[in-house]
Amino acid sequence: MHLHITEVSYLSDYKVSVSFNNGESGVADLSSVVHNGVFKSLASQEKFAQVEIDRELETIVWPGGLDLAPEFVYFQAFKD
Repeated sequence: MHLHITEVSYLSDYKVSVSFNNGESGVADLSSVVHNGVFKSLASQEKFAQVEIDRELETIVWPGGLDLAPEFVYFQAFKD
């Protein structure tokens, strides 16, 4: 089964609540992402909070076409 993100909501401090197609849900801290490369444009929490689901890609996206692989988001949510 391929991993997909089915729901997302912004919490605070670059954290998102995410649900996956395998039935698991968690909180992913994506603060490390906003300091690298093209993702620096998400350093503004106002812009980061615009996260949403791309139903075609089945992952999270931001305005401007930035997205993250569901597997990366899953790892961030459950790495502890």
